[in-house]
Amino acid sequence: MKNFTIYLVVLIFLFVSKVLGQETFESRAKQIANKIEKITKEEKETLKEEVEAVNVQLSEGKITKEQADKRKKELAEARAVIIEEKVTLAQEELNDLVQQKVDGKIKEQDSIKKNRFVIYWDKNDWNNKKGKDSIHGEKRTTSQFVFAMGLNNMMVDGKLQDSNYGFIGSHFYEWGFTYNSRLMKNDNLLHAKYGLSLMYNNIRPSDNRSFVVNGEQTDLVTNSVNLKESRFRNVYLVLPVHLEFDFTKPQESNGKTYFKTHKSFRFGIGGYAGINVKSKQILKFEDDDLKYKTIIKGDYNVNNFIYGLSSYIGYKELSLYLKYDLNPLFQDNLIKENNISLGLRFDFN
Repeated sequence: MKNFTIYLVVLIFLFVSKVLGQETFESRAKQIANKIEKITKEEKETLKEEVEAVNVQLSEGKITKEQADKRKKELAEARAVIIEEKVTLAQEELNDLVQQKVDGKIKEQDSIKKNRFVIYWDKNDWNNKKGKDSIHGEKRTTSQFVFAMGLNNMMVDGKLQDSNYGFIGSHFYEWGFTYNSRLMKNDNLLHAKYGLSLMYNNIRPSDNRSFVVNGEQTDLVTNSVNLKESRFRNVYLVLPVHLEFDFTKPQESNGKTYFKTHKSFRFGIGGYAGINVKSKQILKFEDDDLKYKTIIKGDYNVNNFIYGLSSYIGYKELSLYLKYDLNPLFQDNLIKENNISLGLRFDFN
């Protein structure tokens, strides 16, 4: 992502802004999140129709089972590429939004006015749907769309490898869906939060270097050409699980208690586990006034599985988010490097 230096500068600023009630940034970020959700649903539905067509051909004896399996895999990979390209465009919109926040183009007064509403209520009628939602309790299990982004790097024996990888240029982003279940019937503090996410981890080797596979080892070597960009990306499908502490106070009306979530301070502790979906290296360089971009896909001896610890602390939908891989990035490298990430996380009900 471009202009990623912005994120480090405004990481805490955005969190404090949210606490102070500036909702414009949140509402526009939520629009982008909804767009990503729509993209995913549409592409999955298209893939479902394509797979069904293959199944019809198989049932009619027009193709063999091996041909059908191969075709389904090709269709799934093609849709994954389309989703990635469309989501990247949405992420660029989010970059522009962050830039506007930094430039002061999102004003406090406007944000407060746009989100003000009045609730009218009597014994037999609700005249405002939003007011109804604020009084009636949520279901014991709710769902959220999750989007996270931030800085990424590697750790070796507890030490950050910022000399090997660009600290600002390396980044991560994650999006997915979670369920949030209140654990106790009459208390709102403890929640189990679990779901499914796509996690993108990017690192940018420094000093004109890139990764080269040497048998079972994956080495970081200096290139013979002057690289304009060197980026290594790994995509994971993960199952995150957290124990969430939600300090949203219950509401009482007519002698009954009602619970809401994501209306106050929250923090969660837990972890994640999943599989590696894709690894690729992107190299850009110039030669004789010609610009080249090379994308090299392969396993790079990357671990097929990923598992780690994660935690977040925040107010309402916005949180500071930290995650750390317990297993190393590469399977058999002599030096064990573990991925670490710090960023912003949005949980939209």
